[in-house]
Amino acid sequence: MSIVGTIERINGSLILARFVERPKIGDLVQVGDLKLMGEVVRLTEDIAAIQCYEITSGLRPGEPVVDTGMPLIAELGPGLMGTIFDGVERSEIKLWKLAGPFITRGISIPPLDREKRWPFVPKVKRGDRVVEGDIIGVVQETPALQHRVLIPLGMGGIVTEIFEGDFTVDEPVAFIEAGGVTHEVKMMQRWPIRVPRPFKERIPLAMPLVTGQRVIDTFFPVAKGGAASIPGGFGTGKTVMLQQIAKWADADIIIYVGCGERGNEMADVITHFPEITDPRTGRRLIERTIIVANVSNMPVSAREASVYLGVTIGEYFRDQGYDVAIIADSTSRWAEALRDISGRLEEIPAEAGFPAYLADRIAEIYERAGRVRTLGSGERIGSINIIGAVSPPGGDFSEPVTTHTLRFIGTFWALDTELAFRRHFPAIHWLRSFTRYLDVASRWWSQYDPEWEQLRARALGLLEEASEIEETARIIGEKALPDEQRLILLIAEMLREGFLIQNAYHEVDTYCEAEKQAGMLRILIDFYNSVEQLIRHGVPIDRVRGFGTITELMRLKERKGVEPIKRARDEMRRQIDEVVKEYEVKIG
Repeated sequence: MSIVGTIERINGSLILARFVERPKIGDLVQVGDLKLMGEVVRLTEDIAAIQCYEITSGLRPGEPVVDTGMPLIAELGPGLMGTIFDGVERSEIKLWKLAGPFITRGISIPPLDREKRWPFVPKVKRGDRVVEGDIIGVVQETPALQHRVLIPLGMGGIVTEIFEGDFTVDEPVAFIEAGGVTHEVKMMQRWPIRVPRPFKERIPLAMPLVTGQRVIDTFFPVAKGGAASIPGGFGTGKTVMLQQIAKWADADIIIYVGCGERGNEMADVITHFPEITDPRTGRRLIERTIIVANVSNMPVSAREASVYLGVTIGEYFRDQGYDVAIIADSTSRWAEALRDISGRLEEIPAEAGFPAYLADRIAEIYERAGRVRTLGSGERIGSINIIGAVSPPGGDFSEPVTTHTLRFIGTFWALDTELAFRRHFPAIHWLRSFTRYLDVASRWWSQYDPEWEQLRARALGLLEEASEIEETARIIGEKALPDEQRLILLIAEMLREGFLIQNAYHEVDTYCEAEKQAGMLRILIDFYNSVEQLIRHGVPIDRVRGFGTITELMRLKERKGVEPIKRARDEMRRQIDEVVKEYEVKIG
C-alpha cells in the first residue's frame, strides 16, 4: 500500500513533506495534485526532504505526496538503442507526441514501447538448466546491434517453456521452474540506477580503446574498460573531441549523456548524431547509440540522475558481453546540481560551495567503469569506458571538480585555451596530460612497432625540451640559438603540425588507423635521429630546413594508408645521402 504524506514547505525544487509512516531514502514519490516526480533524499523524524525532478511552481502546502515504495528505476530491454531520453528515462519522441514542444508537468510514460513487437529467437530449449545472466535468446534490435536477452538476476532453474516469434517487451518469452515455483522471463528488466549491476569478477585491462585520434592513441591512451577525463575551458573543442571519440572509438555501443549542457549544444548533438555515418557498419551511428539529454534549464535533480541512468544502461549492455563507451558532458554541470541540492538541504558547504561528499559521488561514477567477466554459465567478457568532460570555470584546473576527478581516472586529456586560440586541434596539451595505462597500451602497440614505447617517450621528451627552448628563443631570438637547439624546435614543429594536429572534418585525417600512427611516429623520430648526426658533424641547420621531405612528412596525415610513409622514407634517405656526400660526413 502506498504511503501518503502532505507538503509542509516548498523551497524551489526541494519539497518538505510530513509522513505518518516513514518512507525510505531513495524512494520515488508523486508530489502534489500534478503528481510531479521526486525522490526522497533525507529523513528527519516524520519530515521527508524530496528533490523534485520537475519544476515545482504552482504547488501549495497541504497537497498530497504519494510514496511509490520504489527507487528511481531504469527499464532495460529492446527499444533502448537509437532513442533519446531525458534524465529520468522518458523518451523525447513520446514526450513530443504527448505534450508537444512544451513538456506537461507530471506526465509519466514508460521508457520502453509496450506495443511494439520484437522478433525473439531463443538460444536455449526446453529442459535446459539456466542461471542468472545466461543469454536465453536474441533480438535484432537494429541492423547494427543484436540485443541479447538475459535471465534476470536472482532467477535460475529449468526451462519449462520457451517461445519463438514476435513479442512485446512485457510479454513472457519463457518460463523457468525453480524449487517448484514457475517464473516468467520477459525481454524487459528493471534496475535501480544508483545500484551497480553485479558481475563475476573484474579482470585485467588488456588493450587500449582505439579512437583513431593520434594524440590520444599514441601519447595518452585509455584502456578498454578504463576511465578518462577531458577538462577544458569554453571554446577549447570538448564537444567536437567527444563526438570524434563517439564516432570512431573501438566500442560496440555509445551512450552520450548530456548532463546540464547548454540547450543549443545538446540540440546540435541531437540534430547531427542521427546523420553521422557509422564507419564500422556504413549505416547510421545512431543505430548503436543512446542519448540521454538533460540540458541546463531542466531541474537539477534530473541532471544529477542522468549520469547514473547512462551508466546503468551501459552496465546492462556490458552484461550482454559488449564493449560500451559512456561519454558524460559534462560532469561539472552534474556536480553543480549536487551543489544546488546540497545548498537547499542546508548542508555545510566545502570548497567552492560544493558538498563535502563531492569526491565520494565522483568516485561512485568512475568506479563503475571496468572490464569484467559477466554473470552466466558461459565465458562472456564486457567492458565499460567512462569518459567525462569537465568544464572548469575560466579553464582553472585547480577547482574542486577537476582535482577530485584526477584521483579516480586513469587518463587525463587537458585541453589548453592557448592551443585552441592558435587553431591547434585537438587542443590536448602534451605537457599537462597523462595516462596510467601505458603498460597496457605498450603491449598492444608492440604488434605494430616493438619500440613503440621508446619512440613515444622520445617524442614527448623532444616536445618538452622544445617548450623550454622556446622560452629562451623569445628573449634572444631563434637564430641566436645553437643549431642543435634549432633542430629540436624544428622536430617539435613537425610533431605538432604533422602528428598532433588532426582535422576532424578532413576526409582522411579524421581517423588515423593504428598501423599508420605507428609508422608516422617512427619516421618522424628516425628523421630527427638521422639529421641530428648531420648537425653534430657541422651541417648547418638551414641546409636541413631546405629538405623537401620535411613538408611531405608533415602532410603524411592527409595521405591514405601506409604506402606514402614508405615513399617518404625513401625520399628522406635520398636527401640525407646527398648531404652526406656534399659535406663528406660519416653517420651511423
